[in-house]
Amino acid sequence: MANQGPSYGLSAELERKRREKRNPAQESQVLDWIEAVLKQPLDRTKPYEDLLWDGILLCKLMNTIRPGSVKRIHENTKMPFKLMENIDSFLKGMTAFGVPSSDLFQTIDLFEKKDICQVTQSLFALGRTCQVQPDYSGPILGPKLSEENRRTFTEEQLNANKTVIGLQAGYNKGASQAGMNFGKTRKILD
Repeated sequence: MANQGPSYGLSAELERKRREKRNPAQESQVLDWIEAVLKQPLDRTKPYEDLLWDGILLCKLMNTIRPGSVKRIHENTKMPFKLMENIDSFLKGMTAFGVPSSDLFQTIDLFEKKDICQVTQSLFALGRTCQVQPDYSGPILGPKLSEENRRTFTEEQLNANKTVIGLQAGYNKGASQAGMNFGKTRKILD
């Protein structure tokens, strides 16, 4: 993690907002889910972000959900680029599993503990994706993904809409601007 001093001004304000976005109840739900999937207790004396920081736990989680997702986990190292590689491998495993790329966090968000809320949201996205995967039958996290509700209309139903005056178009009860003039009329001369 980068050694940084205190933030001031706009940076301090953004950091405060990021801290306020964090939801301890959601973080606890994520840890409960990870424990249930891995079938092993976690050290809850450590802060949430410190449990996930090196990516080892996340890689084990991904390999439990879909075996072989993460080929190599760097466990016995303190080298930052190896630990960041763990996080990157986890993110690639999530993408291959079907989690939309818009739901993923950045490696720096976790490794430098910049945006832990986004990490939590990504783990909820993984939990939602697990629910729609046919080959996954383990514990679930969060609400189920919405499904497409396609509707088909007949030509008659589509044409019936053309006879209705939309509420946004407004209704002026026959009033017009005829006869209204303010000030001198504009004359166009040749």
